[in-house]
Amino acid sequence: MQITAEKLVVALAGMPGSGKSLVVDTARRIGYDVVLMGDVVREEARKRGVEPDAKNIGNIMLELRQTEGKTVIARRCVPRIVSALGQRLIVDGVRSLDEVDEFRKRFPKLVLMAVHASPETRFRRLYSRRRSDDADDWQVFHERDMRELSVGLGSAIAMAEYVIVNEDHVEAVRRKVRETLGKVERKWTR
Repeated sequence: MQITAEKLVVALAGMPGSGKSLVVDTARRIGYDVVLMGDVVREEARKRGVEPDAKNIGNIMLELRQTEGKTVIARRCVPRIVSALGQRLIVDGVRSLDEVDEFRKRFPKLVLMAVHASPETRFRRLYSRRRSDDADDWQVFHERDMRELSVGLGSAIAMAEYVIVNEDHVEAVRRKVRETLGKVERKWTR
């Protein structure tokens, strides 16, 4: 596999409903390629013929990590990053520092970014969004949060080099994302 050191890779971490999709959409609008780590787990659910609801997706994520190691999803994303046409890329859905380290082995120009929102804001967003793996009650929401934190997501968020707080209007957050990505690019083009 070709190692593509020249690619700028932004690894994005955030709790469910924090606004990762908004960050990704904004990055895509300014020319970033996108790799969604969750697609690996959703594809695995399809292969198994399992409904992609919150519980099944979470269980598959945990099982993959248990049977193939903590970095399995990152490893499965590497070919997608390598084959991306652009030189700027955002990887959505980093869950641990182990995954960040796995990406860093192959992509030295890697930056860890986090997006944060309060639990109440996140629950409201997920309830409104209604994606198949979104929680529809507070208990399921809390269980998903605990599962995400159990694989190291809190550590990834805590160690992020850049953090975007997503409690504002969409356009204000998009502006923060563009400004932050501009800082990231300047860091790596000096």
